[in-house]
Amino acid sequence: MAIVIHSSAIVDHGAALGDGTRVWHFAHVCAGARIGEDCSLGQNVYVGNDVVLGNQCKVQNNVSIYDAVTLEDEVFCGPSMVFTNVYNPRAAVMRKHEYRRTLVRRGATIGANATIVCGVTVGEYAFVAAGAVVNRDVPPFALVAGVPARQIGWISRFGERLALPLPGADTEGKLDGEARCPHTGDLYVLHDGACHLERAAPQP
Repeated sequence: MAIVIHSSAIVDHGAALGDGTRVWHFAHVCAGARIGEDCSLGQNVYVGNDVVLGNQCKVQNNVSIYDAVTLEDEVFCGPSMVFTNVYNPRAAVMRKHEYRRTLVRRGATIGANATIVCGVTVGEYAFVAAGAVVNRDVPPFALVAGVPARQIGWISRFGERLALPLPGADTEGKLDGEARCPHTGDLYVLHDGACHLERAAPQP
């Protein structure tokens, strides 16, 4: 499938774009960027030199992906969400050698206007709610919200809430359970506070 680059977009010489990737109005992809197949970069998106995107990522309008950020396959970045790469920036202090790497694992969603403070990992299929500020690692399948972001639930690959326990006084440190995605029927298991997909439901 052909790569589509809008006439108003700038893709610097040396950037690598996979088959089927689409770069829309006024976007800018720097020379060192590595972008996988079937990605979509919306209007006014910026992608830095030291950036890697996997396959089938969707980056909505007005998102800047700065150096030291990696997105694995199927990551969704909502409109105007923000990545950073310096923890304590000062205009008069050069800190390019202090960039903290940020990793967003496969299938994760970052909602509109959320901020990802540099140096964290967002786990597989995690969901960061709109407007959240993430300043620490997000576990796989976790749903986080707020400023700063706190876990408020668990979520399936399909994006449905899972009926699994959260840390609290009543759990006495034991976080175990099972739940099925209300839409797909996939079985998820929570053991010692970590959630994983145990078994995918048969598809018709």
